[in-house]
Amino acid sequence: MSLLVASTGAFAAAQAPAPAPAASDRITNPVAEFAGIDKITGRIITFDVYIDETVQFGALQVTPRVCYSRPDTEQPKTDSFVEVDEITLDRKIRRIFTGWMFAESPGLNAVEHAVYDVWLKGCKQKSDVPPPTAAKADTAKPKAQAAKPKAAAQPADAASEPADAAPEPDDTTNTN
Repeated sequence: MSLLVASTGAFAAAQAPAPAPAASDRITNPVAEFAGIDKITGRIITFDVYIDETVQFGALQVTPRVCYSRPDTEQPKTDSFVEVDEITLDRKIRRIFTGWMFAESPGLNAVEHAVYDVWLKGCKQKSDVPPPTAAKADTAKPKAQAAKPKAAAQPADAASEPADAAPEPDDTTNTN
């Protein structure tokens, strides 16, 4: 009898469907890759944007909040939650799109603007564009270096001297 129960259990286990992939199979990526078309020039441009950073494409500002993809062993399913703002002619910022974009269905939720269209191409782990923290550090270094010579040009002792203590110009240099 125990042999029958054991063989029935093994048969049931063999017939059970494979478990569905866990939600953890989703890969969170730090970079979203977009494509945009300028309808006036006809140029299509591909550009990378880091998550929670904003890149301007024409009059549009594109900000991805998340970018998910699947492992290479699974069917592609790439999506990103994106906010797109338009800079109007009177320099106001107006939100024209908030929602999910799907790389496998670019026409489903692409941003269609009078002059510019933007759609998601994919998600990446790395980009040729330097990360925002590196860009901020690079711009901060020259400012700090530029400030140092100014401070060194006027020592604290010279700053505390009164203006009347400055040497008078030498009259002997005048050749007239």
